[in-house]
Amino acid sequence: MIKVKITILFLILITSSCVSNKDIAYFQFDEIEQSKVSNKFETIFKPDDLLEITISSDNIEATIPFNLPAVTFSSTTGAALGSPKQQTYLIDSKGEIDFPVLGKLKLGGLSREAALELLKEKLSPDYVTNPTINIRIANFKVTVYGDVKNPGTFTIPNERVSILDAIGLAGDLNISGKRDNVLVIREENNKKVKYRVNLLSNKTLTSPVFYLQQNDVVYVEHNKARIQSASSNSNTTLIISVTSLIITLVSILTR
Repeated sequence: MIKVKITILFLILITSSCVSNKDIAYFQFDEIEQSKVSNKFETIFKPDDLLEITISSDNIEATIPFNLPAVTFSSTTGAALGSPKQQTYLIDSKGEIDFPVLGKLKLGGLSREAALELLKEKLSPDYVTNPTINIRIANFKVTVYGDVKNPGTFTIPNERVSILDAIGLAGDLNISGKRDNVLVIREENNKKVKYRVNLLSNKTLTSPVFYLQQNDVVYVEHNKARIQSASSNSNTTLIISVTSLIITLVSILTR
């Protein structure tokens, strides 16, 4: 009888730590106001963005000074090494780039549309007539770390990534990841701003950080069970060993 009671108690201790579906299933509650759901995403250029800027026009010769190739030269022969690559322009701490012919241009803080308009005004009609301009962030990346399967920094080629996409790139949250209080750290006006996202709620879809911006950091906390488990791991091992020993002794004594 004692053996049975100890066994039942041990099974209760094991099953009591199980996680219920309501603790891990995404988008369980809260109605969504469809008027607030938007697929609009706007890139805002920031310091340390590395931009690829391509200028094209019917007059190819007129665009050549604005599409300089990035090449490496030999220190001995002075000849170019390898294949030329697209020139990139780093936005400095003042929000400026140094662009061929035009000189300093302040693109930091501008949206893509505003930056395109600025370049068109500078180029046309004095340098290039009816220019077609493409701007791409070459180093657009987000970081996901904490209680996920594959934490790391991920380069995003198309500059559009939602918090769900980023979590997917990191292999999803571990079962012990805290889904109702995911932290997003973003730099705004040279300050670090923190946002909290509840992945259990449908309101995630209308969050201001649903679409991530370049250099955003997503952090997933461990839930209480994981923290307690980590802190008492050695004690748990000891308890299991002692429990097994007691069950063995009781079994011997009650034969």
